[in-house]
Amino acid sequence: MPVEQPRAIFITGAASGIGRTTALLFAERGWFVGGFDANTEGLDRLADDLGDRGMVGQLDVADRAAFGLAAENFGAATGGRMDILFNNAGIAKGSGPFEKTDFNDVVQAVQVNLIGVMAGIHACTELLKATPNSLCFNTASASAIFGLPNIAVYSATKHAVRGLTEALSAEFSAHGIRVADALPGLVDTSLISRETAASKHDGPFRVIAPEQVAEAVWAAYGSDQLHWYVPPDLKKLAVDAVTDPEAMRETIMTQTGDFSWMKPKAG
Repeated sequence: MPVEQPRAIFITGAASGIGRTTALLFAERGWFVGGFDANTEGLDRLADDLGDRGMVGQLDVADRAAFGLAAENFGAATGGRMDILFNNAGIAKGSGPFEKTDFNDVVQAVQVNLIGVMAGIHACTELLKATPNSLCFNTASASAIFGLPNIAVYSATKHAVRGLTEALSAEFSAHGIRVADALPGLVDTSLISRETAASKHDGPFRVIAPEQVAEAVWAAYGSDQLHWYVPPDLKKLAVDAVTDPEAMRETIMTQTGDFSWMKPKAG
């Protein structure tokens, strides 16, 4: 009898932070992991940790042709299955006052954070369609609940990812593909400053461990839930933002300094 292939997850931004944590969690639980990133040094470390439980590959997520080749290689390694596509890669270039932002940084953020997600879904749709109960899972952000000052570009791209997720969750249902996203707040990765990581311990924007997001990805595979707020109390902010956006804007305007925590580098 043929040996059944293990479930398989394709992860972008896998060399560090949420992506790396998710890769290791799924590998430990018996999945085959494809870890992809532009960071070759981080990928080397991930490859050592995964061993024969996965594969790694360098990838510019905004390059549709390169993404297609990565998906093809992944499919060859998994027997043609992709149980989860985890579009996680993101950068915080373009942070700071918008009028002072180098426009090249704006374009790069859009390329990675939005075009990269679109390229990934476009490249991987056939593998997802060929895999029963497959899931396309995208990393959005709590900044997709309401636009935050000093990270306007990042927030805009994450709002777009959230909208794309909602649209495709309806569209792809015809193919048996579920689509969902995570809206994490402050995650203890290289994307935030060490001062922020050490100081924010309370409220919905408290700093959380990347393992909490990885567990949300794991839980999402067995669920039809659309948006995963991490931590869950961020959901109240989403409700407040819809019911009274003017009040939310006023609250945020009085706390501008609290939202200056993004570092302009890859996460």
